[in-house]
Amino acid sequence: MTDTVMVTGAAGMLGTDVVAYLTGRPGLDVVGVDAVDFDITQRELVAEAIAGIAPRWIIHCAAWTAVDDCEGSPERAFAVNSWGTRNIAEAARAVGAHVACVSTDYVFDGKLRRPYTEWDATGPRSVYGLSKLGAEQSLDPGSTVVRTAWLFGQHGPNMVRTVLRLAGDAIANHRRLPFVDDQHGCPTASADLAPVLAELALSKVPGVFHVTNQGPTTWYGLARAVVEMTGLDPSVIEPIATAQLDPPRPAPRPANSVLDNLALRLSGRPLLPDWHDGAARLVAHVQKENA
Repeated sequence: MTDTVMVTGAAGMLGTDVVAYLTGRPGLDVVGVDAVDFDITQRELVAEAIAGIAPRWIIHCAAWTAVDDCEGSPERAFAVNSWGTRNIAEAARAVGAHVACVSTDYVFDGKLRRPYTEWDATGPRSVYGLSKLGAEQSLDPGSTVVRTAWLFGQHGPNMVRTVLRLAGDAIANHRRLPFVDDQHGCPTASADLAPVLAELALSKVPGVFHVTNQGPTTWYGLARAVVEMTGLDPSVIEPIATAQLDPPRPAPRPANSVLDNLALRLSGRPLLPDWHDGAARLVAHVQKENA
């Protein structure tokens, strides 16, 4: 007899890694769905699909994560991130499925002078952050919430790939690349996050967990480290303040996005490795792709 785990957003960066981690596990069927065939904003369709699949667990990775676009289209942001999660929760309740939902550092205002724990008050400043807090609030008690930050991985656009794409051209044309040095966070490899997210879901552990790779840095620090990993001159990366961005970004970013993985430690589960490990793996992967 097998049990089914359903993964939403299965074609996305994190969803792809979650499906890959779970596929082949004895006694487990993995059903991945994505926006093409599963519109989470359609309540009746979600209910019908989940009733048909009858999963024991739902790992909800689907979201609209284009932070600046969310700022310009708040109704769509809430439709996908908040209402969509409400639909998932309702349909899961009907079949008795446990839901694990991915959330974000953007639920905080970024003003705290220490890392944020799971028990700190939220206060999102952006539409994206508000809509993801709405997602958290749409879940039933006993659900699992995994907040993460600054995701990068093999299966989608992200800052590490952006740096790798721009650095060589900038050096060849004697230009410098500006990256913000006053926003702090913990870059997180989706391949490192996926196993922890999956195991928390399968264990039906309730409550909020912060799960990031270890080691705070800034976007400037991340970009400089990535360039160093390629063997190129890291001085191509130039530190700037958020206020110097031209044009300025529509959505406000938290100055402090560092998440303390306190609940993970208290539960006795191992923490993710330092973010440099995952970044180095992705750099090597991209270099092999381009060889």
